[in-house]
Amino acid sequence: MSKPVELGTLKEGNYIILDDEPCKIVEIEHSKPGKHGGAKARVVGIGLFTQNKRTLVAPVDASVQVPMVERKSAQIISKSGNALQLMDLEDFHTFDVGEGIEPDLAARLQPGVEVEYWLIMGRPKIIRTK
Repeated sequence: MSKPVELGTLKEGNYIILDDEPCKIVEIEHSKPGKHGGAKARVVGIGLFTQNKRTLVAPVDASVQVPMVERKSAQIISKSGNALQLMDLEDFHTFDVGEGIEPDLAARLQPGVEVEYWLIMGRPKIIRTK
């Protein structure tokens, strides 16, 4: 799920969808309007799941997609290598997470630990332990 916003309203730290991947904006530059054209913005984002750098150059009044983020809580049921099985604490459904786990966070993820995760475009991402 996403919503459209104008590119000129975004700032560093916001989220944007670049090449069908949710990204966090790490750099944004605005150029002044010139004699023959409107102002442009150059956006650099880091993928939330893949950590790849992506770039977009477009007019500041262009419509771009911003992902909708749902914040939820879960408990880790099991751990197998890099894959984790979690149980949502609201509706008690189980699901697997295998991508997008930060290396410094991975050491603290053990069975029985409660975590906060974000559901972004139907994909879960573990943010922190509770």
